[in-house]
Amino acid sequence: MTYIAKPTLHHPDLPTNSVGYTRRDYEGKISTLCAGCGHDSISASIIQACWEKDIEPHRVAKLSGIGCSSKTPDYFLGNSHGFNSVHGRMPSVLTGANLANRELLYLGVSGDGDSASIGLGQFAHCMRRGVNMVYIVENNGVYGLTKGQFSATADKGSKSKRGVINSDEPIDMVGLALQLGASFVARSFSGDKKQLVPLIKAAIEHKGAAFIDVVSPCVAFNNHPGSTKSYDYVREHNEAVNRLDFITGREEITADYAPGTVTTVRQHDGSMLRLRKLAADYDATDRIKVMNYLQERAAEGEVVTGLLYVDPEAQDLHQHIDTVDAPLNQFGAGDLCPGSAALDKINAALR
Repeated sequence: MTYIAKPTLHHPDLPTNSVGYTRRDYEGKISTLCAGCGHDSISASIIQACWEKDIEPHRVAKLSGIGCSSKTPDYFLGNSHGFNSVHGRMPSVLTGANLANRELLYLGVSGDGDSASIGLGQFAHCMRRGVNMVYIVENNGVYGLTKGQFSATADKGSKSKRGVINSDEPIDMVGLALQLGASFVARSFSGDKKQLVPLIKAAIEHKGAAFIDVVSPCVAFNNHPGSTKSYDYVREHNEAVNRLDFITGREEITADYAPGTVTTVRQHDGSMLRLRKLAADYDATDRIKVMNYLQERAAEGEVVTGLLYVDPEAQDLHQHIDTVDAPLNQFGAGDLCPGSAALDKINAALR
């Protein structure tokens, strides 16, 4: 087996961000995925977003499950914390880590098999609890590691590489996320970096459950005529409902567009999401209207992309259960075991 190591040296004149890192500092190992895999494009967008946002790599915790998509955290942010969990169990592992240390930025990467099949229950509870995380599903509608069976997100009537027609109804991850209470919901295409990078940057700043469904064609098993997850199909049926600009709170905010064409959403940290509306009367802050709109466009065979829904007043799990501000992993024995007197007081209150 041949092992190819990535050179540690890089050009001394590479540009750095405000915390002193080059883009190379956000990369990981060399990818072992198929050449042209959409997942590698998603990794590149994550790298770009974190570099542009001046995130220190050691502040990020990246978690995944099992599958082609769950291998990808090895290919970005090599200097970050990482955990590859059991198949479908990434959300509960991430939830536990988030409860223990709220100071890290949590990035969960999964696939349509990992999240829409064996991990569907885990996905549901993670969304409804509002865990403060960025949850990215690299969605190709197929089981790539086991040679091309339909996954639970494959559209009914789509054709496999061997000519088999899928007769099952698909699970819509975006629709589920909206119904379950996710406060930031987006869909993008792995081949559209201009759209995906600002979506990831906005999701990072969002406080709560931020979900991004990324259609990511599998070049080996699901990129042929008849597949609704192929490059050609998505490019032909892609309807972007907005164009997204992300502006940090530190930068001057300008709006030089014509009146009525821009919606600005202020996030909890003061950063801005600036949406230029492309779809008529599209309101990304109205959950019910968003769900109806997505159903209407899906019936027409369109793949709606962009920032689909955002709740500007979102809260996360720590606010829901009223945890203390200090990270729990910093508590000492005296904090965690206050003594028998405190226990007697609690027991007396329950009688």
